[in-house]
Amino acid sequence: METPKYKTALIVGAGEGLSASLARLFAREGIRVALAARKIEKLGALCSDTGARAFACDATEPEAVERLFGLVEREIATPDLVVYNASARARGAFVELVPADVANAIAVGAFGGFLVAQQAAKRMLPNKRGAILFTGASASVKGYPQSAPFAMGKFALRGLAQSMAREFSPQGIHIAHFVIDGGIRSAARTEAPDRPDSMLDPDAIALSYWNVLQQPRGAWTWELELRPWVEKF
Repeated sequence: METPKYKTALIVGAGEGLSASLARLFAREGIRVALAARKIEKLGALCSDTGARAFACDATEPEAVERLFGLVEREIATPDLVVYNASARARGAFVELVPADVANAIAVGAFGGFLVAQQAAKRMLPNKRGAILFTGASASVKGYPQSAPFAMGKFALRGLAQSMAREFSPQGIHIAHFVIDGGIRSAARTEAPDRPDSMLDPDAIALSYWNVLQQPRGAWTWELELRPWVEKF
């Protein structure tokens, strides 16, 4: 079976961690990379490392997302691989949550995913090929105490991915959702000395994304759960 080949990737919600690992992996595979975030100043080093282009965008604003895709098309190419990696949290006791903060968490976690996926799908449908990937979390399937807004956004994002997979897979577009069930290791966040490998390695997560992208369409995954080997679930 033919292995899918992607030429241009757009990562929305880019930053250090998983997004950076994905950008480096895609660049190594010869894929042109575009990065989108509200604040792109933090992406300078990553752009230098990967040859990526950075674009400022608020993923919760329909006009901004449409403009983002137009800019990427004009300055690089139409993306045939899109990753939605944005999220927002509002923590606290349920009765003390600020409605505006909850609305923002849901907008970033889910509505932005819809906006980005809609623009991506419109461009992929004529060619009947492409991939749209969504980054979920433990909260995609488990609502934790004092974390209702995050769970609301992630549950909605998972529903979006599942619905899209059923609609677009038969049309040649690979839709996949990733449940990242555990903390992701970073320079600022590492395991306790007595718990080695208790956090997810972002490079290892990126490799799992890549493995899904390489699946022949005769055996596509729509959802993959990833966790450290010592994580309870």
